[in-house]
Amino acid sequence: MAEKLEEKTGGVSQVPPSILEGQTATEKQMRDIGADLYLEVQQYSREELEAERKVVLRKIDWVIMPIICVTYTIQFLDKLSLNYASAYSLLEDLDLVGQRYSWVASIFNFGYLFWAIPANLLVQRLPVAKYTGSMILIWSVLLCCHAATSNYAGILVLRFLLGMFEASISPAIMNICSMFYTRSEQPLRMCVFLAFNGMATMVGALLGYGLGHTHSSTISSWKLIFLVIGLMNFVWSWVFLWFMPDSPSTAKFLTHKQRVIAIDRIAENMIGVKTKQFQPKQVVEALLDIKVHCLMLIGLACGVINGGVSNFSSALIKGFGFSGIYATLLQLPTGAFEFFFVPLCGLAASYFKNTRCIILAIICLPPLGGLIGIRLTSLDHRWSLVGCTWLQYMVGAPVILSWNLLTSNIAGHTKRSIANGLWFCFYAGGNIAGAQIFFAREKPRYFSALTGLIVSYCGMVVIAVFLRFYMMWENRRRDKLMGPGERTANGADEQAILEGFKDVTDKESSHFRYCL
Repeated sequence: MAEKLEEKTGGVSQVPPSILEGQTATEKQMRDIGADLYLEVQQYSREELEAERKVVLRKIDWVIMPIICVTYTIQFLDKLSLNYASAYSLLEDLDLVGQRYSWVASIFNFGYLFWAIPANLLVQRLPVAKYTGSMILIWSVLLCCHAATSNYAGILVLRFLLGMFEASISPAIMNICSMFYTRSEQPLRMCVFLAFNGMATMVGALLGYGLGHTHSSTISSWKLIFLVIGLMNFVWSWVFLWFMPDSPSTAKFLTHKQRVIAIDRIAENMIGVKTKQFQPKQVVEALLDIKVHCLMLIGLACGVINGGVSNFSSALIKGFGFSGIYATLLQLPTGAFEFFFVPLCGLAASYFKNTRCIILAIICLPPLGGLIGIRLTSLDHRWSLVGCTWLQYMVGAPVILSWNLLTSNIAGHTKRSIANGLWFCFYAGGNIAGAQIFFAREKPRYFSALTGLIVSYCGMVVIAVFLRFYMMWENRRRDKLMGPGERTANGADEQAILEGFKDVTDKESSHFRYCL
């Protein structure tokens, strides 16, 4: 690596001794994929780098964010497609009586659970954009195949496979976000792209409503829903493969100098860009980390809520006295709730430093109130009940804030892959449980389900507060032990940056500090 840089600089090595000092040959082989470009930072003055940082951020925002936002819209349409199809003749045509529909809703998450950790490890090892684009292509075909199924067994197989191939999307987008954006930039961007789940809800409600008005003797409305959404995903997979870069180092829309600046920007995250080597000791550290345990439990709670709401909102609204087609249309405002409130949470987390855990706890309170409203309000007040149901779509905010806590506070690429995988395993498990606690005999209020969702929200509030105090205590302990350390122009600890490019974990790096 040093030899390459000497060639670029006329034989005079610009490599800082602190980077290479004391490293074994093995450590050098395990270098981050962005390390070469980070070494080139030394060729530019800090004034040169700062002058173009805003230009680089603007370019990244105009290329990366639209791709991620559209990807999230269409992949969430996949997940909602079953909910919209259930408002029509899907249940009757496939004989989904009793708990059969609950199992069809749940088995998607069994596939997701099965593939969650392998998906995260593949995201670490493979070019992330090419891998993700391929997954979009595969799941688009699977979604179209839903229209050809004619029985309970067939829909179970397809939903399991769909869950497997969709297990990669969120870890991949989290990985891309951490490679292109700084810690302070991530909350807003991550909340913006997850808010497009709300856009998917609105688009899907309109699609479901429009396709519900088709009167064809050859194809049912629910089959058209799967076909249209599947074809949208198929087209988008090729757009994604063509335009999304695998890392800042390969971003064609940036010049070479701008790629160096892009790496310099995210160096302050103290986690490097990406290291492909698998380290078993980091697996053990992830399994024993209290932060990971807390975030896994938050993932479980989010999953229980999402599994119930995303699959049974149509059933809830129909139970309040609305017809099937209007039950679909009345889910339109739920998307607006998510599209509006989730970015506000990201904006607050970006503007007010170290407030991620507090905002996560606070944002759980409105939907918690909505659940209590559904539990206690008379069925005569059906519009009040519908409004309480709309509030449940704010669950995207705690989901994305917990992702941001993962990307900001877990260093070591194998450790982060395992931590992400565990979060999604628990999230998938929660989705399975969330769908199963809606018992058909308890229509229209589903009292057991409401109790489970209320407990989940209360649990998230308690865990978020505990996690904040734990990380605050750890930061203070490290400050007393190590002092503030040598800071870069952007306020990051120089030693922590270098350790990030060496794939050192947050536990091993005493210079690492946690975002609260």
